[in-house]
Amino acid sequence: MGAVNISGNTVFIPGSTSGLGLALALALRERGNTVVVGGRRADLLEQIAAEHPGIDTVRVDAADPASIEAAAEQVLARHPGLNVLVTMAGVMSAEDWHRPSSFLATAEATVTTNLLGTIRLVAAFVEHLQRQPDATIMTVSSGLAFAPLKATPTYNATKAAVHMLSESLRLQLADTSVKVVELVPPAVRTALVPGHEENEAAMPLEEFTAEVVGLIEAAPDAREIQVERVKFLRYGEARGDYDRVVAALNPAGGHGE
Repeated sequence: MGAVNISGNTVFIPGSTSGLGLALALALRERGNTVVVGGRRADLLEQIAAEHPGIDTVRVDAADPASIEAAAEQVLARHPGLNVLVTMAGVMSAEDWHRPSSFLATAEATVTTNLLGTIRLVAAFVEHLQRQPDATIMTVSSGLAFAPLKATPTYNATKAAVHMLSESLRLQLADTSVKVVELVPPAVRTALVPGHEENEAAMPLEEFTAEVVGLIEAAPDAREIQVERVKFLRYGEARGDYDRVVAALNPAGGHGE
């Protein structure tokens, strides 16, 4: 990772006690990186530390700015050579915008974790990362940043914002040692949404992780990490078949992705 290598880095992944984050953390650990896993639940952090010796853990709640600041202090005190931040923390919930009482609190919480959490995490580490000779910020957007799933308006919006934030930070930080890479997942079989682990339309987690690691290794200068299955969503507008993509995501009488 970094600008050239997939190994030899020190990586902090907040939001990685399960799902995509944990799978990526373990894969990067296997590739010879020092990995710090972050999450809200102390029991999961203890379990990960016990099952995977050598992986460090820190409690962090991406919805809480004070927690982010405290976690950053702990991580940097223990790992002063940290050079990779992966802003994995995220939540996804269905919303019904016909009735504000049913969606407003969920929408605000989604913005707080997915967008403000990303902004605050970058803010907590960006000065440190600029002092490293080779550093990377990996943001995590979604195929739904580029084509909407009807059931999750705010999730879609926050991931679109993360995409444009990534594009903008890449321009601003071009005069530093910090590279900005955007990971763009499709639907993957994780617990991000209840029952999604069994969703046969979603990509198996192991397959996704292996393809991501392969892409990082094969194209270390890529601006976006796009597994093949996300390109249907990512490039609908560019191909000129955006309406077909939206219809496929949101079939009549179905629940989309």
